[in-house]
Amino acid sequence: MAGYPPEFRESIRRVEETREKRLSETYPKTPLEEKEKLLRKWHPDYKAELKRKIRVGPSKGEIAPLEVANLLEAHSRLRNVDLDLSDPDYVTDILIIGGGGAGASAALWAHYSGVPADRILIVTKLRFGDANTKMAQGGIQAADKDYDSPLIHFLDVMRGGHYTNNPELVKLLVTNAPFIIKWLEDLGVMFDKEENGDMIEVSGGGCSRYRMHSAGDYTGLEIMRVLMDEVLNKGIHVLEFSPAIELLMDDRGQVAGAVLMNLETDEYLIVKSKVTILTTGGFGRLHIQGFQTTNHYGATMDGVVMAYRVGAAIRDLDSVQYHPTGAAWPIHIAGQLVTEKVRSLGGQLVNIEGEQFVYPLDPRDVVAAAIIRECLGRKKGLRTPVGTYGVWLDSPMVEIIQGEGTIERYLPAMFRQFKRFGIDIRKEPILVYPTLHYQNGGIKINRYGQVLDASEKPIPNLFGAGEVTGGVHGKNRLMGNSLLEITVFGRIAGINAAKHVKKVELGKLTLDHVRK
Repeated sequence: MAGYPPEFRESIRRVEETREKRLSETYPKTPLEEKEKLLRKWHPDYKAELKRKIRVGPSKGEIAPLEVANLLEAHSRLRNVDLDLSDPDYVTDILIIGGGGAGASAALWAHYSGVPADRILIVTKLRFGDANTKMAQGGIQAADKDYDSPLIHFLDVMRGGHYTNNPELVKLLVTNAPFIIKWLEDLGVMFDKEENGDMIEVSGGGCSRYRMHSAGDYTGLEIMRVLMDEVLNKGIHVLEFSPAIELLMDDRGQVAGAVLMNLETDEYLIVKSKVTILTTGGFGRLHIQGFQTTNHYGATMDGVVMAYRVGAAIRDLDSVQYHPTGAAWPIHIAGQLVTEKVRSLGGQLVNIEGEQFVYPLDPRDVVAAAIIRECLGRKKGLRTPVGTYGVWLDSPMVEIIQGEGTIERYLPAMFRQFKRFGIDIRKEPILVYPTLHYQNGGIKINRYGQVLDASEKPIPNLFGAGEVTGGVHGKNRLMGNSLLEITVFGRIAGINAAKHVKKVELGKLTLDHVRK
């Protein structure tokens, strides 16, 4: 393959010429006051003209991106459809909507807590495992070393979220983290280790300690591999290519299952369930503000919309995480994730002149805003042949600092991805630009994983876990906390759903709530 076009070569030469000088440079962290100025001027979240108030529903008056507000206000496709709800196609105890890491974790922990495997049903829009979990690369955080603690992890998470997080949920996240790492390791996750068997732990943006556990740069794929194996080995039923269209309620005001659509036949399927757990992920494929995205094709905010229609309150949906380093070239993979691990191993962000302009491990929103400023404000980004922009992530610095072979050992997915296009990231830098990565907010939950209404009361029989929920990350998520969140809160939702299911009695199924 051709690699970079000729017009990139002059800028690449400047990057190469400045490497020796940059080896002795430590670019300073962005001061707090400067961070706020940078975010307000350059981060996409602060473009007020591309947001508006939500006009209906339990969170009426809340601000959201136009794309999100439009979906929350839309009529249901079942509004004028007459369905026979008296004879469900499936009757189960626990229905889990979403087949990624949160859904698999919830199913497993519900089963571990006593619910028979044949009374748990996972339904998924695409194939089991087709989720952002598989696409997560960098790692999963846990404070399990002597130099670290859950308290320090807690403070990092709160600071990264600009102190808008729900502290109760953050405490659950960080205190459960060491257990989750041990559980995943026992299931078979092959984390990176030293020759003596100790976990290799690296840093991440916004982290004050080395606590990132990883499996090369395909950590999410490795975690999903073992979770899928465990689900299937336990005999938990999975229904693929059957997205949920709406939640069902009963005549007592309880959530009572869902209406699905069989994508192969276009038939509606009725699932009656005592407990429903939403693990549907985020909204990356809405392409907020026209940004490219790292997300898989199923990330279209379905769970938030369905929950909103049964009365769930939302929080922080005005906040979107743009990962600082999405691929900007080749255009074939524009928007795909270039893991933060490249920077944690020594890769530096430099402009068209080969100059550093931001501390590479500042929080993600800060780094993303700095890159946008460098390209659009200071005009020091590289313009591509298709009119987009990018800055250089100087990946060859990784092997200069860490030694030859580091990239193939710790960044094998990145190495192969770019090698397909004739780019050797051991020798040439990577052109990057921010890409839509994560839904920071979502539906409100409590410490038990129960979905809450506008008055902070649990919606009967409805639980949530993972990116569909809000509160854990506040206005900005730190690297490595999403894989942690899906497993911690998937576990919490599964355990509490198993307790709750014993006392549920359902009435007559209804879809009246979508016809209001």
